[in-house]
Amino acid sequence: MKLSIATPLAIIVEVDEVAHLRAEDETGAFGILPGHADFLTALSLSVATWRDHTGREHHIALRGGTLEVRGGDTIRIATREAVADDDLRRLETEVLTSFRRRTEEEAQARLDAQRLYLAAIRQICRFLKPERPTGPPGASLVLPQDGLGS
Repeated sequence: MKLSIATPLAIIVEVDEVAHLRAEDETGAFGILPGHADFLTALSLSVATWRDHTGREHHIALRGGTLEVRGGDTIRIATREAVADDDLRRLETEVLTSFRRRTEEEAQARLDAQRLYLAAIRQICRFLKPERPTGPPGASLVLPQDGLGS
């Protein structure tokens, strides 16, 4: 099988002879062998592993993404960020931890931006509203007498 793994900035992996691929989506881990049915899934933040035609394993940390199997012989992965390394322990400890931290930081930044946006909208609405009468509910508004005319 052919395997291609790309980020928005570069093609990280392009291999022609893959015997097996293991990846992970929200439902759990799964494997792809030659002749697999066409398939499309959203990958979770995880490490994907593949074996080349010699039986040697290779690993890549993926920051989510999509995996597509087409024609039983082509696997394409598109991801925001990827780090290829044959040291599985390093990928699982250092790289995935870094990916998780960045994902959490980005989520917090989006939340902070939404809060600022809502605060700005509230402030604008407050300034655009006409003044409300003060006093107990049901009291009528009494205008001050200026002494003119009577």
